[in-house]
Amino acid sequence: MNIFTKSATTVIALLALTIGTTTLSGCRSPQPAARPTADLLAARTNYPAHWWTPVPTNGAPAWEILPQAAGPGEVVLSKRNELGLLSNFAATPFTFHGKRYASLEGFWQMMKYPESADDPRATFPGLHWPFTREQVAQLTAFDAKHAGDLASSNMQEMGITWVTFEGKRMEYKPAVPGDHYRLIVAATREKIRQNPEVKKVLLATGNLILKPDHYQEANAPAAWRYYDILMQIRTELQRGAK
Repeated sequence: MNIFTKSATTVIALLALTIGTTTLSGCRSPQPAARPTADLLAARTNYPAHWWTPVPTNGAPAWEILPQAAGPGEVVLSKRNELGLLSNFAATPFTFHGKRYASLEGFWQMMKYPESADDPRATFPGLHWPFTREQVAQLTAFDAKHAGDLASSNMQEMGITWVTFEGKRMEYKPAVPGDHYRLIVAATREKIRQNPEVKKVLLATGNLILKPDHYQEANAPAAWRYYDILMQIRTELQRGAK
């Protein structure tokens, strides 16, 4: 079994476990209608056909945007195949600033947790932190997201809108991309650099427009738009290869 098959099997198994039980956004939104076949064929030249294989909507989780929702020249970064390696959820370990993270999601969510015993988040009365920052850094997929959701509730209780990295506070949802966005881009770049198969999959998408496989809130901050970040890094890699 090659790494693409193994990775795809892993994300498909994860998906199967969460169907019908986990959502990334409240109620289910209707799936876009499949695009005209002729347009799709024109957009898919030289790309693996299974990236667009239609998936039955019946039984699909509410959060998911299915592969067939892609328009001409687009591809959905579905966790149902090897494109799932590009997801923040994927188990693609990397080292950043001397520390190891099991996934980009773990890196993202751990920033919501206290950094030390005298961190204001750790000393705020009545709050319970179910994980340590280090534990969250080693989580992947929905486990990491769940840990982050619990931390977000604590942040709301405290009335704070910031997270931290190496002791520096930064706004979590700034109107204009700032320190948090730059940190996510840098970590994403390291994930790709340190995982050759991730880099291979990203470059295999060529000039396709990358689209998310889950619904996001309206006007999501730039750091949330991982597909745009991936296209930015892909352009850097393509230029470097010339």
